[in-house]
Amino acid sequence: QVQLVESGGGLVQAGGSLRLSCAASGRTFSSYKMAWFRQAAGKEREFVAGVRWSGGSAVYADSVKGRFTIARDNAKNTIYLQMNDPKPEDTAVYYCAGGMYGGDWVLLTSYNDWGQGTQVTVSS
Repeated sequence: QVQLVESGGGLVQAGGSLRLSCAASGRTFSSYKMAWFRQAAGKEREFVAGVRWSGGSAVYADSVKGRFTIARDNAKNTIYLQMNDPKPEDTAVYYCAGGMYGGDWVLLTSYNDWGQGTQVTVSS
């Protein structure tokens, strides 16, 4: 029943910054986790970052550690992906995902709710 809607994608120059948003509605988040995935053209969808709605340490893919930050705003039922120093290889459709606690962070099957995705294109 959870609806996830991404926004904030677009064209960004390498070395710049971009912030993606994912607004959630339809349920509470007391035992919920959310994550960002991405899928580049011709590639499999891959985990980017995740966080429990209740807080705690975020989880990041090695490829984005130190550059991307996942954050949450409980009052707005929204999570964000702050993309700093994006690189052309970060170009992909970025998806917001959500699911109940449990399962491996990086597995698509750990999430029941998915947004439609937002395109991020990084150019040099």
